[in-house]
Amino acid sequence: MRFLRDLSLSAAVAGFVAVLVGFTSSVVIVFQAAASLGATPAQLASWMWALGLGMGLTSAGLSLWYRVPVLTAWSTPGAALLVTAGVGLPMSEAIGAFIACALLITLAGVTGWFRRVMDRIPQALAAALLAGVLARFAFDAFLSLRTEFSLVFAMLLAYLAGRRLWPRYAVPGVLATGLVLAGLRGQLHLGGVSWTLAAPVFTMPTFSVHALIGVALPLFVVTMASQNLPGVAAQRAAGYDTPVSPVIATTGIATLLLAPFGGYALNLAAITAAICMGREAHEDPARRYTAAVMAGVFYIAIGLLGGAVVGLIAAFPKEMVLAVAGFALLGTIGGGLSTAMKDDKSREAALITFLVTASGVSLWGVASAFWGVVAGALALAVQHWRPLR
Repeated sequence: MRFLRDLSLSAAVAGFVAVLVGFTSSVVIVFQAAASLGATPAQLASWMWALGLGMGLTSAGLSLWYRVPVLTAWSTPGAALLVTAGVGLPMSEAIGAFIACALLITLAGVTGWFRRVMDRIPQALAAALLAGVLARFAFDAFLSLRTEFSLVFAMLLAYLAGRRLWPRYAVPGVLATGLVLAGLRGQLHLGGVSWTLAAPVFTMPTFSVHALIGVALPLFVVTMASQNLPGVAAQRAAGYDTPVSPVIATTGIATLLLAPFGGYALNLAAITAAICMGREAHEDPARRYTAAVMAGVFYIAIGLLGGAVVGLIAAFPKEMVLAVAGFALLGTIGGGLSTAMKDDKSREAALITFLVTASGVSLWGVASAFWGVVAGALALAVQHWRPLR
C-alpha cells in the first residue's frame, strides 16, 4: 500500500503534534460554547465524538484522495461566537442553526464562489497571511520562558541541535525532550484520564428566525473568513494546489451530517495544517500527506474516547504544548515571510497583511486573518492604482 510506504516516524509525530496543538489550544472554548447552550455531560461528550470523527474522517479521507496534506478543524472563532450568541438559546434551535450554516458552507463550495475569491488574492498576501496567523504561536513559545524557563529552554536547545544534526527529526526530538523533562519533574498527570468510549446523542433540530440570523449567518461568516480563508492560503503558500471547491463542500456536508450530534462547524485548518505541510513532517513534499492522514487517525481516536479529552488536556504542561507548536512552526513562518517579502512591488502590502494578522485584532466578531487580507489588498490597490485615461 502506497500510504504505508510513504509513512515515516516524522510524519506520524507531526500528525500527533498537530492534533495536540489543535485540541489544547481551543478545546476549552468548545466546552464553553456547549455549556452556553445548556449541554449535559452526555451531550458534551457527543460534541467531542462528532467533532473528532468529523475532523478525522475528512482529514484522512481528503488527504488520501488528493495525496496532499489536507487537515480540517473545528471552527474556533465559531465556538467563541457561540459562547455569547448561544446564551439562552435552546439546544434544538442551535442545532438548526448549525444545519443552516452547513448548507451555506456546502453552497459556497459547490458554486465555486469561494474559490474565485481565493484566486484573486496575490501569493505574497497569502504567504504573509499564513506567517501572521502562525506568528502568535512562535511568540507564545518564547514567552513561555518566563514561567517554565528550564523546560522550554531545554526544548529550544533540542530544536536547535535537531536542526543541525537530524533536521527531519527535530520536532520529534523537541516533543521527546518535553515529555521526558515533564515526566521527571512530575508534570504529567495521566492518572486523571478516563478511557471511556463516547456515545453520540441525537438532538432533533428546530428552526427559528432568531437562531438563523443571530447564530447561523455569523457562524458561517466567521468560519469562512477566519478559518477557511487562511486554510486555503496555508496550502497555497506551501506549494499545494488543492482543489478548493470540493474540499469546502466536503466540510459542509460533514458538518451537515454531524450537526445533530454537536458538530457545529468544520473547516480547513491553517495552524495545525502548517505543521503537517512543513519540512519537519517529511523532506519530500509528495509524502507529507501521510502526516495529515495520521492526524486524522488521532482525531478519530480522540473522538471515540471523548470522555478522555478533558483528562488528556490537563495531562500536559501548557508551556510544553506551546513550545512544541511554536518551534515546529518556525520553518513555515520563515518560508512564508520569505515569499511575502520577495517582490518589491508587493512587499509593503504583504508586510501590512502580516502585521494586521499577527496583531490579533478582531472587529465585529471577525478575526484578524480576514482584516489582514483586507488591509493588504487596500494597500496594494492604493499603491498601484492608475486612473483610467
